[in-house]
Amino acid sequence: MGKKKSARTANSSTIILNRKARHDYQLGEKFEAGLVLEGWEVKSLRANKVQIRDAYILLKDGEAWLLGAVITPLATASTHIKPDPQRTRKLLLNRQELNQLLGATERKGYTLIPTAMYWKRGRAKLEIALAKGKQQHDKRATEKDRDWQRDRQRIMKRG
Repeated sequence: MGKKKSARTANSSTIILNRKARHDYQLGEKFEAGLVLEGWEVKSLRANKVQIRDAYILLKDGEAWLLGAVITPLATASTHIKPDPQRTRKLLLNRQELNQLLGATERKGYTLIPTAMYWKRGRAKLEIALAKGKQQHDKRATEKDRDWQRDRQRIMKRG
């Protein structure tokens, strides 16, 4: 008998979502970027040993870099390699996308943050978004509006 696949791996290609990004930022346009990874990192991604909550993207010398993402090495990682969990990873974007992101971050004051990581045709992809930081009163207003929508649905359901 074969092993049963979990619900997460059977129907979803999502590795991780950055839910805190929606709370802390107003998200704008989204882009898909490839990642330059090492072998042990791919194995760790398949085991969902990744965290992108505090990660951000830096544009430097015409290239995009992912900083602050933690990919925890598996215990079975090779002994002759010294894995660095918080290594700076290069993002793969085409020139037009890089120019668009560079213009938005420099002129319009946006920040680039990762919102999701997923598999696409066997390759790890990172969804990045142009974002503006929310202030504390904006966060409270968003939470209040969300609570009201939930209450309204509850009231409508009862009749």
